Amino acid sequence: GAFEYLPKPFDVTKAVELIRRAMDESLREEVRDERTSQMPEMLGQAPAMQDVFRAIGRLSQSNVTVLITGESGSGKELVARALHKHSPRGDAGSKGPFVAINTAAIPKDLLESELFGHERGAFTGAQTTRRGRFEQADGGTLFLDEIGDMPFDLQTRLLRVLSDGQFYRVGGHQPLKSNVRVIAATHQNLEERVKQGAFREDLYHRLNVIRLRLPALRERREDIPALTRFFLQKSAKELGVEAKRITDAALGRLATFDYPGNVRQLENICHWLTVMAPAQVTEPKDLPPELLTDAALQTRPAVAAQVAPAAAPLAAAFTELEVAPVDTPLPVAAPAMPNESDWLDDLEREARALILAGIPDVWDVLTHKFEARLIHAALDVTRGRRIEAAQKLGIGRNTITRKIQELGLEE
Repeated sequence: GAFEYLPKPFDVTKAVELIRRAMDESLREEVRDERTSQMPEMLGQAPAMQDVFRAIGRLSQSNVTVLITGESGSGKELVARALHKHSPRGDAGSKGPFVAINTAAIPKDLLESELFGHERGAFTGAQTTRRGRFEQADGGTLFLDEIGDMPFDLQTRLLRVLSDGQFYRVGGHQPLKSNVRVIAATHQNLEERVKQGAFREDLYHRLNVIRLRLPALRERREDIPALTRFFLQKSAKELGVEAKRITDAALGRLATFDYPGNVRQLENICHWLTVMAPAQVTEPKDLPPELLTDAALQTRPAVAAQVAPAAAPLAAAFTELEVAPVDTPLPVAAPAMPNESDWLDDLEREARALILAGIPDVWDVLTHKFEARLIHAALDVTRGRRIEAAQKLGIGRNTITRKIQELGLEE
């Protein structure tokens, strides 16, 4: 693929430098590609993910029920598959089946039959006997995704299976024995569902033998570069094309995004880049519109104040005000009392993530954002009066004017 394009007539010196950069980049990518091609589907160097991997290693040798919690798209089914694969029921032993079912994706009137099967003539359209997921998973693992959305009446039947290992097909009269390991997952707060009366407390305690929490992608930003390269390789292989390369600047932009869709959203972004990015080397300007639009929206303080959560990562809060205009006074909001240790911890995590992502000039990046945050807060309180804002910050009038210009806070 093309590394870059040179318009005619081109400068020879620039052309030579471009060729040198292309060769260096090609060598780096060859090393990365070799490493990436050997990566498993689950990867992560972040401390939170290392804890998950250690837990998988311990739990895979047990037959205990596991409840996996985490936001949507964080990889709960991958963890369930890993638990099965390395267990005596999986590749490490009897090679039993791994059967997954999303209880939120199946209509209530069909879910019972999907789980437990049905006998011929059990209901209109039941022309043959059908095995349910519990029978299909015999000797293996049954993964119940989005268990928090299971209808209340079916929770009773599931509790019975977990308690004594027996169940009946719909319309059946003979009890069937279940030999499965159950792994459940949810993105919901089951304790709250129990308090609301939407989830059985006894079933909750039966499922919550061992709980394994998956971190959101924004909690493990240092893994974003490796995940991005892996997904670019994966998408290219699926589409039969050459894998796109990505610059450190583009990785830096990806590392600061919050990913409400977590790892699944990052994978979709990489698939989009494989199809839509115009050049073989991806620059920040080539990223999907939603990333660029998100950054643009965060430059408007009025919008940012409405959508930014109080516990958002520090760098995300910085980004909201990085280039915000300050000529228009803003209404004074009620002052919040932040926990000093919280934002310092956030700052340390953000710095660590940027350093591990290979972002150049981390000191300048975070310092500029920190200064922008301070100046904007002071201008917000003083309704745009720069001299008064400078006094409250303990800096000179010329200093605040210069900083506003340097940081791009003024249109």
